[in-house]
Amino acid sequence: MALLIMMAAIVGIVLTGFLVVLINSPGKLPPLTDERGNVIPGSLSEKTWVEINGITQGMFIRGENPQNPVVLYVHGGPGTPMLQFITAMEKSERLEKYFTVCYWDQRGSGMTYAQSKDPSALTVEQMVEDTREVTEYLKSRFGQDKIYLLGHSWGSYLSVKTIEKYPENYLAYIGVGQTVNLPESERLSYDFMLGHAKEINDKEVVEKLEKYDPRAADFPSLEYLFKVRTGILEKYGRGRVREDGGATFPKILQAFFRFKGYTLREKIDWFLGADFSGVILFPTVLLKDNLMLSSVKFEVPFYILQGVYDGQCSPMLAERYLDTLEAPKKGFYTFAHSAHSPNMEEPEEFVKVFRKIASENPGI
Repeated sequence: MALLIMMAAIVGIVLTGFLVVLINSPGKLPPLTDERGNVIPGSLSEKTWVEINGITQGMFIRGENPQNPVVLYVHGGPGTPMLQFITAMEKSERLEKYFTVCYWDQRGSGMTYAQSKDPSALTVEQMVEDTREVTEYLKSRFGQDKIYLLGHSWGSYLSVKTIEKYPENYLAYIGVGQTVNLPESERLSYDFMLGHAKEINDKEVVEKLEKYDPRAADFPSLEYLFKVRTGILEKYGRGRVREDGGATFPKILQAFFRFKGYTLREKIDWFLGADFSGVILFPTVLLKDNLMLSSVKFEVPFYILQGVYDGQCSPMLAERYLDTLEAPKKGFYTFAHSAHSPNMEEPEEFVKVFRKIASENPGI
């Protein structure tokens, strides 16, 4: 009898959780509201699909005034669109107050995943062309000659390759958690984690890390990245977010299931896309290319915004990269209380810095 009661309780919890997710998955963005909860007149908060290079690709577009300059947000991962996390940590000061921001779900990701399951099409060359086509759509729709390109993590790599090929489309490039040389960045993170674990006598972490050789030719493996490194970085406050040693991320992950912009099917696709894109693009692209060698000359103003505690993309390598490259203007900004996502962790300061960059590079 006790076993039956326990099983019934488990089934009840699972069903309740499923219903909560289902109710919170209408697949429609809520309107933008002010600090009092009132809908902002004339504001834009929509979910839309656009035909991009032969497939239908999804995006969210938000802005308090559609006449404002446009920002294309190129998400990280690979394969992890970010609006649901950004809104979970959103404050009253947000980019959408000053810019119209497009959060595009890339090929192989999120609500675009169902349209793009062909592994052979998931290449940097194809995704650069996708980025250009999304840019052209935004320029045409909002009547602007150029826009701002914001690349986060993997998105910073894709954005660098895009501005290199199509500089005429962009007022400025802003890299957040800038990817430069992933193998070297991972070695630096490994050294930090192992040293810190020994310092605080975290024997479990020491044991996990010492199974891997950071100087080996095949380091880092996908197994190490996904099953070992990510969890340890979160534990030590060097992962996606810094606050509370990474404890904030489970809270925003919970908020993901309450995010109203995705349907239940699209939420499932989000996880499928993250796995699909990561398995393909990590080993074939990010572990192979060193931007310090392949991409160092640009015709677009180039800025990097980096959390000082970022263990996923080394701040030291990012600053060294900026010093190395050529661009009409350059700038490096650090965020003292952030890890990999200063746009979410310090939104007020992030918006302040972004507006400063925009004022230095206004639309024509």
